[in-house]
This record gives sequence, structure tokens and C-alpha cells, in this order.
Amino acid sequence: MLIAVIGGKLQGVEAVYLAKKAGWKTLVIDKNRAAPAIGLCDRFIKFEFTPEHPIPSQCLEPGYPEIDLILPAIEDMDVLMAAKKWARIKQIPLAFDPDAYTLSSSKQKSDILFKTMGLPTPKSWPDCQFPVVVKPDQASGSQGVEMFRDFKSLFLKFPSRSKLKSFIVQEYMDGPSYSIEVIGSPGKYKALQVTDLKMDDGYDCKRVTAPTQLSPGLIKKFERMAIAIAEKICLTGIMDVEVIRHENKLKLLEIDARLPSQTPMTVYWSTGINMVEKLGSLFLNTRISYSEKKKDCFVIVEHIRVSGSKLDVLGEHIMGKEGPLTLQTGFFGANEAITSFLPGKNQWVSTMIFCGNRKDEVMTRKKESYEKILEFIRGNMNGQGKRM
Repeated sequence: MLIAVIGGKLQGVEAVYLAKKAGWKTLVIDKNRAAPAIGLCDRFIKFEFTPEHPIPSQCLEPGYPEIDLILPAIEDMDVLMAAKKWARIKQIPLAFDPDAYTLSSSKQKSDILFKTMGLPTPKSWPDCQFPVVVKPDQASGSQGVEMFRDFKSLFLKFPSRSKLKSFIVQEYMDGPSYSIEVIGSPGKYKALQVTDLKMDDGYDCKRVTAPTQLSPGLIKKFERMAIAIAEKICLTGIMDVEVIRHENKLKLLEIDARLPSQTPMTVYWSTGINMVEKLGSLFLNTRISYSEKKKDCFVIVEHIRVSGSKLDVLGEHIMGKEGPLTLQTGFFGANEAITSFLPGKNQWVSTMIFCGNRKDEVMTRKKESYEKILEFIRGNMNGQGKRM
């Protein structure tokens, strides 16, 4: 089984990581020779997709391994359309729903959908009080998100209503954020494990934990909302739904009809469910099993940056700026880490994965791990570097 992953950044890392856990061979295609996922895959092709050239020339060479599945891990619409063309020409299953993605990639269209369905969302400005959050309509995740505490600060950035046409403006809400994935096709959807999200100061997710701290009643409500949205948009594939809990009520923030990052590997370590494997089964028309471990493990997935003598826990964006990344087992006491660490390097990043039967056990191991890292980097600075 060979899966072609288009895009080698954060979603690409997630796709390759989980494909390898499923026992599949992986090919990453990216225009950047130093893309983060390249250090994790079996094969790499440097290629820039265009409408005129939708198929990498290497894949057309005699003797090149047959590709069983194409999985886009990128949010460039031109590249996505080229991938769709490649899949059609060569009759390769494409694990992607273009129509659902087009809707979900627009925060304005998504918000209209939520309101049409009568689902709970933050109030839109000007029908709400300050502070407000301004989000670019087409940007992914936390990219370009800003918070404004009063009209004056908003007006300084957006002096006219026309300047806000490509943005969505909503009331700012305090509270924890949660995510859930839905996978399937019309008439048959499965809502997977809810994960808890922790954001950094720039609204970028820096930590994912599971199982969730949500009450069973709110979990059920979240699952019903997610499946209702999947049914409404006739999803064939996978979709991520994010909410915030405010005054003990869930408010929908956004949906993304594509393979997300961070949460799938968290769910894998907690339940054993591999979203990439299930996605492959869906598009290859094989039986999908959602058997889980009898008891969910407690998992922490978070991103660190080591610089000089400092260790900071930061948003996921730091992982897209360094590469290639490698997979390390037992990295400073973590179960696994996806990292740019190299001996002698004084600045590196890592996605740290900690898993155990109890939350307190995992928290203790994480604390001990970071103490080991700090000891290691201080030793390096003093010329006494120790092994991991």
C-alpha cells in the first residue's frame, strides 16, 4: 500500500505519521526540499502542481511503484484541483471532498450554514458587544486572527466596513476549546473522540489532550452537532469541528473538511483509532472498523521550542518552520517525539507525545521530561552535553 501525500507541512506530517502507524508506505510531494514531513516518509518528490502539469513526472516513469491512494494535506485550491485532475486521469482514489472543503474553508459560508441550521454560534458584530474577534474568511486556523477590545482599535485597523468584507467579526468568548472529527459518507457517519485544545497568546493550538474533560451530556451534544453538519453538507471524507464552552454551553467556531493536524495523533494514542487508516478504508471501499481500547489512555500532545537555555510551549506554527523532522522514540522520556533536534543544535522544535493510564502519571512524566531537556541544554552550554 503506497499513499501519496500532497503537501509536506503540518497536515502532511500528520498524514505520514499515521499512515506509517497503519503500516503503509508513504510518498510526500512538495515544492520545498526541506518540508517538515520529508524526514518521516519513504519517498519524496519535489514537484509544483499546476493545471498544465497535474502529475509528477517521476510517477509516470516505467517501474515507479503504483500509488494506491492520494491524500491532499494542503489548503492551496490550485494544488487541490490539480490533485483532483491527477486522480481522475490515473483512476486513483482521492481521499478528499472538494465540495465540502470549499464550504468549510470559508468562515463566512460556514457561519451562515450554522445559523441556517439553528446551531449555537458566537454573536456577530455589530449585534454584539466588545471585545470582538476578527478572523480572515479564507485563512486556516489561527492565521490572521485578532482581538479588539473597543470600537476605536477596530476602526484604526479597519476604517471602513468595506475593509471587513473578507473577514468575519464575532463576539470574543472566554472558555476552553474542544475539537471532534467526523468521518464517513452520507447515511453513515461516525463521530470520534473529543479532544481538549489549549491555545497560545496568538490563538494557535499549543496542546491537545484526551480524553476530554467535557461532561457526558455536552459530549453527546457535540457529537450530534458534528454529525448534523456532516449530513447537511453531504460529507464524504473527514471533517474537524471546533467549539468553545462558554457559560457551560458549546458555541461553534469553525469546521474544516480536510485531515487536521494534532488531534488525529492524540486520538490515535488515546483510543487506537487511526483516522488516516479509516479514511483510506472509506475511499478504497473496504470495511471500516472503529474498535477502541477498553479504556481511553490519557494523552498530551504539545509543541516545544528550545532556544539557547529556554524551553517554551508554543503554538503548532513553530513545527512548520523547521524541517525535515524525524520521529524519535523515548525522546527525553516522551513516548514519541516528532522533532528537528540534532546533536549540537542550540535551537530546535519538537511535538512531544506523552501517554499513560492516569492523568497524574502523564503530567509527572512530562514535567520530568522537560527537566531532562533543560539539564541537557544547560550541560551543552557548559560543554558537558549528556545523552538523551
